[in-house]
Amino acid sequence: ILEKLRNPPPLFRPVVSPDYAPLECIQLMKQCWKEQPINRLGFDEIFDQFKNINKGKKTNIIDSMLRMLEQYSSNLEELIRERTEELEIEKQKTEKLLTQMLPPSVAEVLKVGGTVEPEHFDKVTLYFSDIVGFTTISANSEPIEVVDLLNDLYTLFDAIIGNHDVYKVETIGDAYMVASGLPVCNDDRHAAEIANMALDILSAVGTFKMRHMPDVPVRIRIGLHTGPCVAGVVGLTMPRYCLFGDTVTTASRMESTGLPYRIHIHQSTAKVLRDLNVGYKIELRGKSEIKGKGVEETYWLVGKEGFNKPLPVPPEVKS
Repeated sequence: ILEKLRNPPPLFRPVVSPDYAPLECIQLMKQCWKEQPINRLGFDEIFDQFKNINKGKKTNIIDSMLRMLEQYSSNLEELIRERTEELEIEKQKTEKLLTQMLPPSVAEVLKVGGTVEPEHFDKVTLYFSDIVGFTTISANSEPIEVVDLLNDLYTLFDAIIGNHDVYKVETIGDAYMVASGLPVCNDDRHAAEIANMALDILSAVGTFKMRHMPDVPVRIRIGLHTGPCVAGVVGLTMPRYCLFGDTVTTASRMESTGLPYRIHIHQSTAKVLRDLNVGYKIELRGKSEIKGKGVEETYWLVGKEGFNKPLPVPPEVKS
């Protein structure tokens, strides 16, 4: 330190935080270490200035310490308040992310350290969709272009499902899975909610364009099925809310045996929609071979009374 003081430049002086002393004292200190000795204050001048700072009052070291402690306490309270606000904002972000990954009711149980028991639902309606020719699109695209395609498409789907009483279960590659009637039961509205959502998604896909191949249409197949299933949380690291049962398998088969730009529905879903009697337009497809189920009659959902959004024209069904 002595060498640095003896051999400037640069000038070597202490760095004093404003929290350490009153501002007048810090300014007085700086006057005392001026570079030119003639400009520095003498002891009498320092004593006089201290009297001015203290307004003529006699002070001792204890008073100074108490004053500094009060100032430090005040600063600490402000710092704690700021940190608490920041912590609350981060907590809200974490909770929002958690409720996006799991149903809110399930997330609440996990947050308090509880376990989520598997639950059986008598009747739910499931939605599956995927992109027709996705393998070919992927083969002719860069990896980042495939990611952008799926991100754009699923962002569009996510915006649509927010308008319906449904729960997005998961996405696997180009497959998109949604359920209604769980984890919160909604009587027989589950089939209507999924049907309305499927029509909205099909309408939106009709005008969807890929960024890197705007002239190539994105055609999706949609399959719906209604029935019982079991739902529960699986895993500790990145827990997932998963559905199990024959209904899940059949809904997936309805999608895979469907056709582009069409909503393929099982007779169980068709029955619920007809019983609701709110104007769903359903056409008989005929008997279809469903893997693991045999031959069953299936239907097309082609519209609904009062649904005025344009739907893409599907290819003709070959007999």
